[in-house]
Order: sequence, then C-alpha cells, then structure tokens
Amino acid sequence: MWNEFKKFAFKGNVIDMAVGVIIGAAFGKIVTSLVNDLIMPILGIFMGKVNFTQLKIVLSPEVLDAAGAVVKAESAITYGNFIQTIVDFLLVAVSIFFFVKLMNNAKKKEEPKPEPPKGPTTEELLAEIRDLLAEKK
Repeated sequence: MWNEFKKFAFKGNVIDMAVGVIIGAAFGKIVTSLVNDLIMPILGIFMGKVNFTQLKIVLSPEVLDAAGAVVKAESAITYGNFIQTIVDFLLVAVSIFFFVKLMNNAKKKEEPKPEPPKGPTTEELLAEIRDLLAEKK
C-alpha cells in the first residue's frame, strides 16, 4: 500500500497539480487586489462615485447606547461585496482561460507531428492480391 501511495504522490502530474494550486492561490490574491484596488474604484467613479464595498441593504440598523457604544450590531445584506467578488471571479476565469489557451498553443508547436504509419505501398498491395488470385486458379 505504501508503494502504491508513493507512486501516486510522486508522479509528475500530482506534483504539477500541487504547484498549480499554489500558483493559482497566489494569482488569485493578485487578481483580488487588482479588482479591489484598481478596477472597482475606477468603475465606482464612472457610476457616480459609488464605493461598491459600502453598497448594502440594511435589515436592522445598529442600536447605540447613550455613550455611543454599539449595543446591537447592524444586520445588512452587503451586495456590493458580492458584485466585487463576481468581477474578481470573472477576471480570474478569463485570465486562466487565456493562460491555458497559450499553454496549449505552445505545446502544439513543441510536439512534432507523428509520421504516418509505414506499410506497403498501393503497388505492393496490388501485386500481393494479384499473386493470391493467381495461386487460387
């Protein structure tokens, strides 16, 4: 059982996949920062200076005491964060699509085209058929 596990765990594909997951997680952080810090603020400016992280529907407002301390926290649906997460996902998906497409194109260029299988020529096949017919007579 141990040998089977070693064969599985140390195959090139499993290690490549692990590296891909780690790189993907780091890439996800970069794209999240791109969305949060660059794209959404610019999009917010074009939509009337809206900060998407502050878009919400308040279900119950927060309750404060006389000193101004929060007694009961606000309950809200923060749909702005949801919009931001969707944009984040779409950018990651598009980026991965183009990366995979680029890798597939590079792999196609690297791999030599297989040669057609070598076999008898048409003339050799016809001669063989002729000889077999002659033997039957």
